[in-house]
Amino acid sequence: MKLPVWGSALGATLLVQVVSSFAAAVIPLLGPLLTLRWGLTPESIGYVSAVVSVGICWFLACGNPMLDHYGPARALQIGLFSIAAGLVLLSQPFSLLGLAGALLVGLGLAPNTPAGSQILMRTAPPAHRTLVFSIKQAGVPLGGAIAGVVVAPMVLGLGFAGTIWAMTAIVLASAMLVRAFRASLDLEKGPRNPAWARMFLSPSSLTRSARVLGSHASLPMLAALGVSFSMTQACVNAFTATYMVTQHGKTLAEAGHLVATLLVASTFSRIFLGWLADRLGGGLRLLCVLAPVTGTAIALMIAAGGAPAWLLHLCMALIGATAMGWNGVHMAELARVSPPTLIGDVTSGASLFGFAGSICGPLIFAVIAHWTGGFDWPFLLVAGQIAASGAFALWYLTRRLRRD
Repeated sequence: MKLPVWGSALGATLLVQVVSSFAAAVIPLLGPLLTLRWGLTPESIGYVSAVVSVGICWFLACGNPMLDHYGPARALQIGLFSIAAGLVLLSQPFSLLGLAGALLVGLGLAPNTPAGSQILMRTAPPAHRTLVFSIKQAGVPLGGAIAGVVVAPMVLGLGFAGTIWAMTAIVLASAMLVRAFRASLDLEKGPRNPAWARMFLSPSSLTRSARVLGSHASLPMLAALGVSFSMTQACVNAFTATYMVTQHGKTLAEAGHLVATLLVASTFSRIFLGWLADRLGGGLRLLCVLAPVTGTAIALMIAAGGAPAWLLHLCMALIGATAMGWNGVHMAELARVSPPTLIGDVTSGASLFGFAGSICGPLIFAVIAHWTGGFDWPFLLVAGQIAASGAFALWYLTRRLRRD
């Protein structure tokens, strides 16, 4: 039985999302091993995660000409090839090569946002659009959860380098599978532009990313919420495993299971929140309420650091459902309020600012962790900023509705 076009679109974008997220999770999950291998302090993994975000921001700011030139499905393939090359560099015992690999991983992750949005906005049934977007975004924590369960056994069985090479092979195989979907999904290619590579290196692309966010009254607030959520999610992703190993005496396998709990909860939460946003007729108010709940969940994780394992897993599940469950609703809301011809540009622009938060968040977190000698205070500050952002956004939205 042949799948409908939207089913093929969801299958292809979900596959790429799961596999790329699985590969990207190697950086925080193997953080203690990577930093030891490179002769760096444990908190330095935050700098590596920040470089991944730099690569993502670079593509989101300057990559749309490439997306138009090749089409969204081929752009997803190119992203997977970039991730594979980045993983190879990460396996080297030199920190500079590792940072270059982290940059390539970021460049490879970034096409998932604008390319996936173009494909799904064109094919998804309107009545279930947020749910479809959320299922695709659920691939992010699902891929990370798989990594959390299998990476430690892979390291024990294959060694560090063998694990990296195995993950690289999986990424390359997935890139080949996407080829089967290109004919039906690459219908939105713009005019071929041989100058896309020059534009990819052009700083002027940054100004366009900022300008398109003025095309709807809700976009600036949505973008600001995205920055706050992105900072929170980046810090949770980058530091949770290292936090559990270095400050709470967990083994790498135990930390991986905790991260897996966090990501599995996020997978189900994204789907549920997408369904709920469709029922509510939009996701902006839902995001405003979710933000302070996220801050509370992170504070509970700090309080439960020395608690029994079941309680710690419960805290991880709550953080996953909140701090990492917002993405699909946010992406669908951006696409919903965007002018149809600017969906790729708007989602890229908003995601660019979000990933700028992903860069700043781990960097600031690492500096504060160094000053305070631990991870508790940085996590508390992360919790405070996301709670404050949600409260401000809800106040602003209520004030604007009363004025209108």
